[in-house]
Amino acid sequence: MTAKGKVQRFLDELGGARAAGPAGVELRRHEPMSRHTTMKAGGEADVLAIPQNVEGLRRVVLAAHRAGLPVMVLGGSNVIVQDGGIPGVVVKLSRLNHIRPVGSDRIEAEAGVLLPRLARAAAKAGLSGLEFAIGIPGTVGGSIVMNAGTREGELAPRIESVTLMRPDGDVVTLGREELRFRYRHADLPHGCVVSARFALQPAPPAEIDATMARMLGERNASQPLHSPSAGCVFKNPPGDSAGRLIEAAGLKGHRIGDAQVSERHANFIINRGHAQAGDILTLIRHVGRQVEQQFGVTLELEVKIVGRTARSKPAPRSSHRGAGGSGGGRSAAAHRAALPTRTVVV
Repeated sequence: MTAKGKVQRFLDELGGARAAGPAGVELRRHEPMSRHTTMKAGGEADVLAIPQNVEGLRRVVLAAHRAGLPVMVLGGSNVIVQDGGIPGVVVKLSRLNHIRPVGSDRIEAEAGVLLPRLARAAAKAGLSGLEFAIGIPGTVGGSIVMNAGTREGELAPRIESVTLMRPDGDVVTLGREELRFRYRHADLPHGCVVSARFALQPAPPAEIDATMARMLGERNASQPLHSPSAGCVFKNPPGDSAGRLIEAAGLKGHRIGDAQVSERHANFIINRGHAQAGDILTLIRHVGRQVEQQFGVTLELEVKIVGRTARSKPAPRSSHRGAGGSGGGRSAAAHRAALPTRTVVV
């Protein structure tokens, strides 16, 4: 069966687009991923599925399996979708967004809940431990997969258990010790995060709010939170900072097309308005190569790169807007190279 035939079989099983009901699923064909990522770039998904609840998610997973289509759950942050788009079914869990306290020191959240909303809900319940998440734009599900964090902390120590849906539609709950968290990574079984339970510490809400206000103020002062980006591009190497190395390499403000190394924080690449994923990836390659050449340090990607490459097209010009003026107008083709080693491109 052709790819087009598989997609049609999937759509037929789910009853067409924008199905209603208790286990409804909204379906969108050829949906631009630029509408659903914080980077505001990327090609189309063959099908975007937005389940209304866990049962709707099960319907999507099983229908895709029977049609022979791959399924990708996309949180939207810390990801760059290539210009060729994503084959198969992309699942967005934005409507799995319930939060509930459990006892005196636990809180549960579904996978589509945004981390800042969870941090505020925990504060309102008088539970401390998630203050660092106030400025992280990701969802609970995506942030667990990435073990999201800041200098102030990460998710792993706060997680008590994670509930996942397997490809066969079964739902299982795993304890933190079964997930083998490490820096910006979790070894999750194949499947989709449905929800998580967090173990926190009771504290006065006013104290929690004050801590979050301080952390958010520091992030606003040091990071380009109001520009489209995918967050930190590279992991910090042991004993050093990726941002410091990139700045020391003279790359703050460096541009390829509308993709630019942020002048506020060098480990962020921002979209100045019309950047294509190809521009962003070419800039990432250039930054990684320059840091390796100048300092002998190989930077590893923190962002995920997903989807298909697009057909080649004329490359935009590279420039440097900063103290050094123009970067000499070298074409993006001159910077084309493999992504930094030890990175996984899926």
